[in-house]
Amino acid sequence: MEESNELTISRREMIAGTTAAIAAITLVNVTGTQAAPQHTVPLSLAKVSFTVNGQPHDLELDTRTTLLDTLREHLHFTGTKKGCDHGQCGACTVLVNNQRINACLSLALQHQGDSITTIEGLGTPDKLHPMQAAFIKHDGYQCGYCTPGQICSAVGVLNEIKAGIPSHVSASLLDTPQVTNMELRERMSGNICRCGAYANIAEAMSEVAQKSA
Repeated sequence: MEESNELTISRREMIAGTTAAIAAITLVNVTGTQAAPQHTVPLSLAKVSFTVNGQPHDLELDTRTTLLDTLREHLHFTGTKKGCDHGQCGACTVLVNNQRINACLSLALQHQGDSITTIEGLGTPDKLHPMQAAFIKHDGYQCGYCTPGQICSAVGVLNEIKAGIPSHVSASLLDTPQVTNMELRERMSGNICRCGAYANIAEAMSEVAQKSA
């Protein structure tokens, strides 16, 4: 009986000790968190002016604001989509001075004086851009989320080829690249379509390239 009492006391002591230890650790963590100094990052604003779809805009923004967030949240050009926000999917592709970029990787302040074109600036429902019309004709979209970036990127690709800019699959660094299926696929590889409309997108691009040749 005496041995049983000792074991019972030992168990009680163990439970009490464990509870006290947990309470102490929790108290230290809470106290430490509450006692830590609260540092607030000061808001740094700067002015920037650029043109979007032919219209001038003068803005004062947090210096950390990306071009993507500026277009969507401040100017309400929501056709430009936020996908991965890491420059890996291409959904945010826009044209800056006729060259395609990932808007999520670029700060708005970098574009002082630039001319920016979003999907809204390429064409309208009544007057589609040739690339928009070709995407519709060849069913170059399914869910449509990536389509604005795909179309802007496709327009940028044809601008690159016309300017003689080579890609990794170009046969020559000196001759003008040819509009081949492989060339188009390589250049569009940064634009991901999770619905898998790649073949139709390439067909749409080929048609526009042939008509503008």
